[in-house]
Amino acid sequence: MPKAKTNLVIVESPSKAKTIGKYLGSDYQVKACMGHLRDLPKSTMGVDIEHDFTPVYQPVKGKEDIINDLKKSAKSSDQIFLATDPDREGEAISWHLQALLGIPDDQVHRVTFNEITKGVVTKAIQEPRAIDLDLVDAQQARRILDRIVGYQLSPLLWKKVRRGLSAGRVQSVATRLVVDRENEIRAFQPQEYWTIDVTLDRVGKPGSFTARFYGDPKKRDLSSEAEVQAVLAALEGKPFRVKSVKRTEKKKNPAPPFITSTLQQEASRKLGMTPKRTMAVAQQLYEGVDITGEGTVGLITYMRTDSQRISEEALAAAGALINSRYGSRYYYGQPHRYKTKSAAQDAHEAIRPSNVNLDPERVRADLNKDQYRLYKLIWDRFIASQMACALYDAVTIEAECGDNVFRANHQSLKFAGFTAIYEEGKDDEQEELQSPLPDLAEGEPLQRSATKPEQHFTTPPGRYTEATLVRAMEEKGVGRPSTYASIISTIQDRGYVEKKEKRLWPTPLGEVVTGLMMDRFQDIINVEFTAHMEQQLDQVEEGKVPWKQVLADFYEGFHKDMEEAEEALKDTRLKVPDEESDEICEVCGRRMVIKNGRFGRFLACPGFPECKNTKPIVEHMPGRCPKCGAGMLKRKSKRGFVYYSCEKGAECGFMSWDVPTEFDCPSCGQTMFKKSGRGAMKPFCINENCPNFLPEDKRGYRKKPAVTVEAADAEAEAAEAPAEKKKPAAKKPAAKKTTAKKKEKTE
Repeated sequence: MPKAKTNLVIVESPSKAKTIGKYLGSDYQVKACMGHLRDLPKSTMGVDIEHDFTPVYQPVKGKEDIINDLKKSAKSSDQIFLATDPDREGEAISWHLQALLGIPDDQVHRVTFNEITKGVVTKAIQEPRAIDLDLVDAQQARRILDRIVGYQLSPLLWKKVRRGLSAGRVQSVATRLVVDRENEIRAFQPQEYWTIDVTLDRVGKPGSFTARFYGDPKKRDLSSEAEVQAVLAALEGKPFRVKSVKRTEKKKNPAPPFITSTLQQEASRKLGMTPKRTMAVAQQLYEGVDITGEGTVGLITYMRTDSQRISEEALAAAGALINSRYGSRYYYGQPHRYKTKSAAQDAHEAIRPSNVNLDPERVRADLNKDQYRLYKLIWDRFIASQMACALYDAVTIEAECGDNVFRANHQSLKFAGFTAIYEEGKDDEQEELQSPLPDLAEGEPLQRSATKPEQHFTTPPGRYTEATLVRAMEEKGVGRPSTYASIISTIQDRGYVEKKEKRLWPTPLGEVVTGLMMDRFQDIINVEFTAHMEQQLDQVEEGKVPWKQVLADFYEGFHKDMEEAEEALKDTRLKVPDEESDEICEVCGRRMVIKNGRFGRFLACPGFPECKNTKPIVEHMPGRCPKCGAGMLKRKSKRGFVYYSCEKGAECGFMSWDVPTEFDCPSCGQTMFKKSGRGAMKPFCINENCPNFLPEDKRGYRKKPAVTVEAADAEAEAAEAPAEKKKPAAKKPAAKKTTAKKKEKTE
């Protein structure tokens, strides 16, 4: 009996394998490689710089079982399809798979899916191609660049700043952007300016409005009180009249479909998601979700893209949906094509729903909260991009008193167009509300009933949010769509930047390291140089520049900088200034400082070693302790668990994993709590004697066992004690030999 023909398809993740397996049927076996199976070693540089930057790849430790299973499946398969993600990294993973599985070049079947739908998957399998070695080389160049910087620069930071530090090529530039913004804020000198608002009434008719000083008659800014007083004096005893009334119709165009950077920005603004969380949820939507009546469906197209291109089929489907659901008046009239930026790679479409007929409400029951919110954002944005412009009636009235001109503006919505379903968010909502204006005629007399001169001062630029930092990196050409999220996550994880009140602040450590980099490694920390490196990698991808030449050009300058830095700093160690807090040490009376430890930031007395007092950083919460009525604090255990406790600590003993709110229970008057986690949560009462009491098993998540504050910290100390004992002095030299090298930096 002849052997049945088999086909092996290799993807990265199990969820993607599950989706594609259902589309291809029993003739295909779909398996997940779980990401990279071959990479540079962690314990050594893994790059032979002296011999043309030859990389030394090894199977990834811990993935031996996956490799052996894939090798076994490959031997029994007639055809092997490498279906990793459609980007540089996905191409490199397929290339490594080919080497590990021993697939000859003429038998390689590389397939990619911009969207994981049955039609696209089936067509791709029927039209395989060879591995694109230019894409692989671009990825190799980036990987080796980051390896060289990380493995050679990080040990310098260990010796000159603090043990355990690490440096990365692009993360250093992102940190610099945050540090530069902080320096701008510190150096900012407020400039005085004034406004004059007058309230004008119609004479003998109802209706009044407020107008602001514009000029005399040309536009003029008022920068001092003396200038204001001169204008006010010129108004005394003189009549006002309507100088002009201009009525226009204004159009507002819809925003284009999402690309990676705009998706991360909008999800941050509207959904409060970090870029890292946004990309994780988008990956789930791309790889496939079980939808009732549809089976497993990839709901969106590939989410790492900087292209605005949309397929003709998707444009037609969006137009048909708009016409049928909202009416022809709401359709743009023809497919709305958006121009992709010249620097974009344009390898994929913009991010859009795979099937516009699967609207968010139809699939809501099959998605978790974050999946639904992000899918709705993507669906709304794409459909809105093909809808008609919004129309506004705009009115501008100029009133004059002598030579002084005052202006009032107002616009009202005439036709909603795309705004019926979607409007783009803003980073800073500063638009003033405008009151409707009366129906005035040119030359009509007016009477001034109130005058309001007001002093203002210019404000410094705002600190970056995660959304605005993504936008800045995109505009400056730092990083690529696939790296934005990891860059922002990395600079926070390494303690160079911290997020406070949704804004990014540089830490003292981040400022010291950035200062060192700016003094000694001006190319690495230079925004333009980093953007140029991205352009070089793009040229490698396009086959225009040899990848090893890019490495050689970079290393020549970097190696020289390293040698000069080692010599200049050989007797120097940089001190990271302590960050003072408002807390006073109850032992010695000094102002405590913020330190970084194994488990995060904590307060310590600066008098160490004379005074060894330390304590956790606490945050005051709304509400009152249900046990004694004192204030509530947010604390973190030594193992990093967040909990909420009475400010009296052990004296009271109350603690909870639930979050205290500002609301009081309408029945018993005690503070209400809410479930911990993202998003808005419904408050509930935890008083067992109250009719509104909500038992723990009905609060929406599995509760941690009830423990006291003392028990929580005792448990943490017990868990940590063995770890401390596992560091015998005799073994420290061996650890020192390799630890610095393990601080590898990638984007």
